[in-house]
Amino acid sequence: MSRARLIICVLLPFAAGYYLSYLFRTINALIAGDLTGELGLSAADLGFLTSVYFLVFAAVQLPLGALLDRHGPGTIQSALLLLASAGALVFALADGLLGLVIGRSLLALGVALALMAGFKAIVLWFPPERLALANGWLVMLGALGALTATAPADFVLQAIGWRGLFAVLAGLSALAALLVLLTVPEHTVRCPAQSNVRAASLLAIYGDRRFWRIAPLSAIGIGTSWSLQGLWAAPWLRDVSGLDRYDVVQHLSVMAVAVCLCALLLGMVADRLRRLRLKTELVLASTLTLSMAAQAALVLGWPVPSFLVWTVIAAAGAATVLSFTILTQYFPTEMSGRANAALNLMHVGGAFVLQSASGLIIEQWPHDSGRYPADAHQTAMAASLLLQLAALAWFALPPRRVPAPTIVRVATETLHATGPQTIATTPYAGATRAWSQHAELVRKQAGSWRLAAAASVMLCIGLAVALSFTTSRPAVAVYIVELDRAAHTPADRFHSRTEVSIDDSLVFELARSAERAPWRPLDLSPATTARSVRPQR
Repeated sequence: MSRARLIICVLLPFAAGYYLSYLFRTINALIAGDLTGELGLSAADLGFLTSVYFLVFAAVQLPLGALLDRHGPGTIQSALLLLASAGALVFALADGLLGLVIGRSLLALGVALALMAGFKAIVLWFPPERLALANGWLVMLGALGALTATAPADFVLQAIGWRGLFAVLAGLSALAALLVLLTVPEHTVRCPAQSNVRAASLLAIYGDRRFWRIAPLSAIGIGTSWSLQGLWAAPWLRDVSGLDRYDVVQHLSVMAVAVCLCALLLGMVADRLRRLRLKTELVLASTLTLSMAAQAALVLGWPVPSFLVWTVIAAAGAATVLSFTILTQYFPTEMSGRANAALNLMHVGGAFVLQSASGLIIEQWPHDSGRYPADAHQTAMAASLLLQLAALAWFALPPRRVPAPTIVRVATETLHATGPQTIATTPYAGATRAWSQHAELVRKQAGSWRLAAAASVMLCIGLAVALSFTTSRPAVAVYIVELDRAAHTPADRFHSRTEVSIDDSLVFELARSAERAPWRPLDLSPATTARSVRPQR
């Protein structure tokens, strides 16, 4: 297949899907004020609505990844983009928080595999020597969605409103699904015969110490960048920096450009460092440390140009290129797809928790027409900054070497003692190598179930807290009835207040009213009031 056909029929269709994924991820930062003004959403509601995208995104990564391997990227991507189109329509027609959450959940489901499907298609059709460059272009073209979610989307928003904007996005999603279906060439996908081998590989990834050395830093650092760029950057610029809508849109546009350029730049740097056999982990740590310094400048009020600070924070969101490159050095090629999915699950899960938790923290302060004080935003950012510093300290700890079991050590020494030709030609050496790999895999699986259980419990707790703050409402309404002043007698002139007693009939009426759904106010007609409430003498 020619290079031009590869670009037109493979790269561009999947880049269109990832473009929509990035656009839907960051569009709420632009329409936050419109949603708050029209539907009366609080900061906690807005934080949960935006972060539910990451929750659904994370929940379907591994199941849909198996379908991607089974049926191929073209079929799965086109079907999911149709779901994204339906989600955009539901979002446009919603008249409350529940409808918005359903629509955004369908959007997240529809674009959940946009990036992974693009990576899979590039591996299937592009030559191996062009994979790094093709991946960089895919991420850069997709990051243009963040740029579209600024000034261009604001122009459409001012013309037809946020509902009309999402109707247009629904049409674009359906068009992208048709583009993938008609242009992507067919490819025969061999279904793996042993699903238990895939599960064992996934457990081995989550049980690997090297994975857990970079995963917290990557997940929290990149998740913070996604959380700020996707939602909380615009309220900060409006409430803390005091900027108007035009200046806020300008900042968001510069942040989107920074993501696009940094994605391509970091991809080229990672490829170059890999050829020079230098540590990519240091580049990842340096990039995220710069982002932490920029956040510290905002929290502490350092005199740093606003555009520079927010550009550095947004650029850290493109560090996924480095994280995925590091995983290719940790795991063999046949496990690289599952390793990327395992880390991407933590990226979007971390973004969900950080974005939702920021809304809950900001909600603790009183607001004035949807605007919160600077202390609220600074406290929320300081909390995420502390988590990033803890992850950086964990990364900086020297890696602890765990002695391998005796059978693994003996097998490894035997393999090193024999030359490459002996390994290739001696059946005993091949059997020893296979046994050593099996024993190493079993050793890595020892604590994987505990880690999976802990992660599940943390995710469930975070979701439960977010739901409790979002859906809470008073269960009992208190009605205050002012007694007629004529009921006072001269004997009551020394009393500073009127004491009332409620007899059994009013208590019975209150109990019956509380048991019925929907609740209705008590029957406080003059006859009932005169019968149930009487002044004490």
